[in-house]
Amino acid sequence: RGIIPPAGMTEDDRDAWLDLLLTHVVEPGLGKGLVFVRDYPASQAALARLRPGQPPVAARFEAYLGGVELANGFYELGDAVEQRARFEQDNACRRRQGDAAVAIDERLLAALSSGLPDCAGVALGLDRLVMLAGGYRHIADVLAFPAGRA
Repeated sequence: RGIIPPAGMTEDDRDAWLDLLLTHVVEPGLGKGLVFVRDYPASQAALARLRPGQPPVAARFEAYLGGVELANGFYELGDAVEQRARFEQDNACRRRQGDAAVAIDERLLAALSSGLPDCAGVALGLDRLVMLAGGYRHIADVLAFPAGRA
């Protein structure tokens, strides 16, 4: 095969490979303009609804400007049973990789069980927007409390 995975990755770790490809192959080639990446693999959208089809893809997008991720949006999953299954599947994967399980958000699941109306959301990175608008190359240049100074 000839593939040497980065430290901590195995050759069959699909999500890690998809993330590596996105961050090291796709993102650098996105150019200077506004670009939307959509139809994420189902496994890369833990809280998003899936659109029908084969393979099923997440109703999720990310907006990039100048190769920098600026916003992330998705159509909310409103099915508590499906959300619990995803949380449990994620924890099973974490345990297989030797990571600690994450506490399942029972309050979110209760809210979903109560009936979440159809909704969607978009998270805009204001710090990234300021970075791009100001011509800064590093996000730490616009953060009030970057990790190195916290």
